[in-house]
Amino acid sequence: MKLKDKIANRSKSRPFYTFEFFPPRTDQGFTNLLGRIDRLASLNPIAISVTWGASGSTKERSLDLAGLTQSEYGVETLLHLTCTNMERGMIDETLKAAKASGIQNILALRGDPPRGSEYWIPTDPRFVHARDLVAYIRASPEYASHFSVGVAGYPDGHPDQEVDEEAELINLKAKVDAGADYIITQLFYDVDAFLSWVNRVRAKGIEVPIIPGILPIQSYASFLRLTKLCGTRVPPEVMAAMEPIKHDDQKVKDYGIDLAINMVRRLRDEGEIPGFHFCTLNLEKSVRKILEGLDWLGEVPVDTEQNKLIAVCGLALPVHNGDRDLIITPHDASTSAMQNLTARPPSDTGSAGRGELNHAATWDEFPNGRFGDFKSPAYGAQDLWNGGLTVKPEQARSEWGHPKTIHDLTEFFYSYLHSTSGTTPFSANPLSQESQLIIPYLEQLTQRGWWTVGSQPAIDAAPSEDEVVGWGPRGGYIFQKAFVEFFADREVVEWLTERARIRGCGLISFFAGNLADEFETNSNNEDTNAVTWGVFPGHEIAQPTIIEQENFLSWKTEAFGIWSEWAQVYPPDSEERRVLEQVRDTRWLISVIHHDFKNPTGLWDFLLQN
Repeated sequence: MKLKDKIANRSKSRPFYTFEFFPPRTDQGFTNLLGRIDRLASLNPIAISVTWGASGSTKERSLDLAGLTQSEYGVETLLHLTCTNMERGMIDETLKAAKASGIQNILALRGDPPRGSEYWIPTDPRFVHARDLVAYIRASPEYASHFSVGVAGYPDGHPDQEVDEEAELINLKAKVDAGADYIITQLFYDVDAFLSWVNRVRAKGIEVPIIPGILPIQSYASFLRLTKLCGTRVPPEVMAAMEPIKHDDQKVKDYGIDLAINMVRRLRDEGEIPGFHFCTLNLEKSVRKILEGLDWLGEVPVDTEQNKLIAVCGLALPVHNGDRDLIITPHDASTSAMQNLTARPPSDTGSAGRGELNHAATWDEFPNGRFGDFKSPAYGAQDLWNGGLTVKPEQARSEWGHPKTIHDLTEFFYSYLHSTSGTTPFSANPLSQESQLIIPYLEQLTQRGWWTVGSQPAIDAAPSEDEVVGWGPRGGYIFQKAFVEFFADREVVEWLTERARIRGCGLISFFAGNLADEFETNSNNEDTNAVTWGVFPGHEIAQPTIIEQENFLSWKTEAFGIWSEWAQVYPPDSEERRVLEQVRDTRWLISVIHHDFKNPTGLWDFLLQN
C-alpha cells in the first residue's frame, strides 16, 4: 500500500511513525538486522525505510533488505533512492526491481556528488536534482501510478549550504510541485526553529504532510559528529545538559531518549504534527523506550505461534477441522528452524557474553564506529548514510593544503599531531586527548613515513569517570590494549611480518591490506581481538571496540575510497591528484595490536626499537 494512502487513512487520534534502517556492511550484520526488524515491526510502524548508499554503493544490499522487509514482515517499505552520480541505467534498474518486489514507496533524494564537485559532470545528465527524479517517476507510465514518492526537507538548511533559506523553500516547493506526496525532514534538535520552519513551508503553499526526522542521541561523540556533518543547530540547553554526562555512555543514551520524548510531545501539542520518522541507526532499545515513554505502544502483539506436529514422510495423519495449520512437513520444519537460528545474535561465543548485554535487542547497544562488532547490524555506522569526506572541496584545500610529494604528505600528517583545530580526510576532529598521551611514539612513526590514522594507548583499570579514557556507567573500570593504524609501503608489511614472527612473543597481531585486495595477517580468520573493554557494577563485561579480520577489511575498503575522494578535490592531471592517487594505488593500510595491556610501552618498543 502507498504511504500516502496509509497516512490519509490513519486514525486521526493516534500518531503514526516509521523506522529507518541502513543495509549493514557485513553478512552477519545483515542477518542479525532481520531479527531486529522483525521485533520492531511488531510495534506497528506504518512503514520501514531503507537507505541508499552514495552512488548506488549499497544497491544490492538496499534492494535485498527492502524486498525482505516488504515481503516477510508485512510492513510497507520506503526505499531511499539518490539520482546523482549514478551509472546510467541504474535508476531504471532500481525502480523496476523495487516494483517487482512489491515496493510502492520511494524517497527521492539528490544524493551527494563527489567532493571534488567542481570537476564533476553528472553521470546521467537527466538527474541533477531530486525534483528531476520525482518528475521522471511521475512522467513514466510504468511508475507514475505505482509509486508514492517522498522528498527530503531541511529545517536547519541543507548541509551543503549552497543557497539561502528562501531558495531552499523554493527548491522544496519545486519537488512537491513535481509530484512529491510527503516530506521527511533531516534530523534537528531545536523544536522552536522547526515549528517556525513548518510555518514558512506552509506559507509557500506546500500542503503535503511533513514528517519530522527524529534521531535519538546514542553517544556524545556520534552526536557531535552527526550534528557537525548535517549542519544541525543545537540549543544551548541541550549542550549544557550533556556536558556533565558526556563520559557516561549510558547516561547520554538515557538523556537522548528523554530529549526525543519531549521533542515529540511538543511537536504533537504545538505543531499538530501527525507522524514521526525515527532514524534507528540499526539499534533497537532507544526507539522502543521512546515509544513506551510516549505511551504509544498499547498492546503490542506477542508471538502466539503454536507448536506443530512434524508429519512422517509417506504416512497420512488424521486431521480434525481447523487443525491442518498444526501439521508441518520435515522439510518446512528444518527450514523454519534454520531461519530462526540464523536470525539470532551471537550467544556464548559472541562479544558480550550471556546476560542483558547479549539480549537480542541490546547486545550491541554501544557500538564504536568501524571498530565495533562486525556481527552487529549497527557495525560501521559513521554517519547517517555513508562515510567519506565530510567537507566541501574549498574547505578541504584550505585545511589540507596542496600536497605534491610524499614528503609533503609526511609533513601534513606530522603537523596534524600538534594541531588543536585541524582535521584530516580520516578524522573530522583534532587528535583526541587519548592519543595525545602517546604523541612521542606517533611522531616517530610519522617521521618514518608511516602516516598514523588511528591509535590508542594501553590502559589498565582506569576509572570509568576518567575524562580522557573513561566511558560507560560510573563506578567502573576501563581496560585497553595499545594499537596503532597507519599507511606505509609494501616493504613495511614484509618487515612487520618477519618481526612479529621473531620478536612478537605471541603478543602482536597485525592486519595489512591494499587497494588491490592483497591481504596479510598473522591472525586466524576467526580470531577476535577485544582492544577496549569495561567492567561496571551490575553489568557483565562490555567490549565496545573489537578489531578482527572482517571489520578491518570493511574499513580498508572505505579508507582507500577516502584517498580517491581526497584526490578528486584537486583538478585532473594536477600534481596533487597524481600523488594522492599514487599513494592510494601503492600504500598499505596496517593495523597493529599489542595484547599486553599492562605494558604501556610494549607496542612502541616492538615497532620502534632497533
